[in-house]
Amino acid sequence: MGAVSPVHAIQAGKARGVLRQAARLLALLAICVLALQLYFVARIALMRWVDPASTAFERSEAWRLLREEGRFAWAQQWVDDKRISPHLKRAVIASEDAGFTQHGGVEWDAIEGAWNKNQRAQARAQKLNELASRRAAARGREPPPAAVPKVIGGSTITQQLAKNLFLDGERTLVRKGQELFITLTLEALLDKRRILEIYLNHVEWGEGVFGAQAAARHYFRVDAANLNLASAARLAVMLPAPKRFEQRPASPYLVSRAATIAARASAVQLP
Repeated sequence: MGAVSPVHAIQAGKARGVLRQAARLLALLAICVLALQLYFVARIALMRWVDPASTAFERSEAWRLLREEGRFAWAQQWVDDKRISPHLKRAVIASEDAGFTQHGGVEWDAIEGAWNKNQRAQARAQKLNELASRRAAARGREPPPAAVPKVIGGSTITQQLAKNLFLDGERTLVRKGQELFITLTLEALLDKRRILEIYLNHVEWGEGVFGAQAAARHYFRVDAANLNLASAARLAVMLPAPKRFEQRPASPYLVSRAATIAARASAVQLP
């Protein structure tokens, strides 16, 4: 058996060095990912006793308004569970997550349904874009801006809270996986009453308006504890698009939808 040449030995040594470096980087990445998950677990565990002062979403919105409009807008005041109207709790559950008290944080059927709808919407948008491009080319014009399909979510109240507390608005598989981990951790460490309490104190209800107390004062000049069923249903219907509904708080759609939610709310069991 011939001796290994010095050149081959050097090359083999370099290859082993590259592999060791790659292994170290992977190990470091794994440690960082684990540390991040432990951070989330510790933060959520602390929320059993300590009310979170702010969320990642609130801070990002405040910074956006300061950067784009030169003003600081942040109306938010924590109120305990007993100082939030039961009408609002029932209306929000009826509007946002009817199965809140039964599921474990994730409605898998809803996610699958949203995925299928989004896939169909994406296919329709692609066909429309291709047709528009062909027509523009035939007329010697620039193609119009691409149509963007409306993305439908399948999020529960717990998933929405997970996003608001810690995450940004990015839509990637990695971020979705992180959202699911935080969601399941919230469900494991906090009870449903506490999850709903934190959610209602930090959810967005308009430009710079966060939480039930600020929303009740902003729209109805009452405290969150004094919201009646009609007002509570109106606020609950605003949640999917609060900035848009803030511009038309008495729009026919909002009034009609609020009546439907008010009728459903009476059957909701609170945690």
